[in-house]
Amino acid sequence: MKYLKLTLFSLLGAIAFMVSCSSDAENTDETDDTDGTDDTSDAASTPLSAFDEFNPDAVTVSFDGDNITIESNGIPNHTSPYWEETNPLYIEPVVATRQTPGRIGGDRSYSLTVSSAPEIAASSTATGLGAIGIAVTGVPIFNDLEGDSRPIEEEIAQTFDYAGAHNGPSGYHYHIESSDIPENTTLSYDDEKLVGIMADGFLLYGRREADASYPTDLDESGGHFGVTPHSDGEVIYHYHIVNEFYFGSIIALFAGNLQGTPNTIM
Repeated sequence: MKYLKLTLFSLLGAIAFMVSCSSDAENTDETDDTDGTDDTSDAASTPLSAFDEFNPDAVTVSFDGDNITIESNGIPNHTSPYWEETNPLYIEPVVATRQTPGRIGGDRSYSLTVSSAPEIAASSTATGLGAIGIAVTGVPIFNDLEGDSRPIEEEIAQTFDYAGAHNGPSGYHYHIESSDIPENTTLSYDDEKLVGIMADGFLLYGRREADASYPTDLDESGGHFGVTPHSDGEVIYHYHIVNEFYFGSIIALFAGNLQGTPNTIM
């Protein structure tokens, strides 16, 4: 049913587009583009196939009109030293040299509702403390700040597991790109994989493009217009993990402003 809804919207959009094109043909003096500028729209539908990447054990995606709601229990599907030692997914620390208090588990539910066609806002919005996106694993994405609003530094970096996460008062969450170690079999590391969806509705991908190259036209938030592994050749605005070391050997998942209008992650 949810796919049928979007199919109907796409059909209506196609009809509207044909009507618009017919109108444009009758008014060529007004619509003729002779300056050679790029008329890429700042709004495009979020590719439906991207949601196939989300962990079905943690994440539920539903569609209602022009809105998409992503609900998650916040529990990852990968190993970590932050699990209880009796959990099958518990492993000894392989990256973290120290750990923050607490374990994975409990009621850590999150919900985010975004537009199915997010748009670039008139002005960008700084991110704050807490969840700013939801990863494909169902775990919330945090920015590059810690609880007292200070940037990530060595003492904090020592607490991240190989997934780039640690535990906090609000539960387990990601701050940085995962590590390139054998234990990492699902998370993005220097590749084109989908990382998650941000609070403004735009998707976040790894450091590389689908052709394995590094994008060279990213804005200050790591975003640009281009095709993605899920856009079926359509040019859409999306974010990338910026291919720069944030601190030492650490690469932050997202350290800029949101370019769209942010929605509350509850």
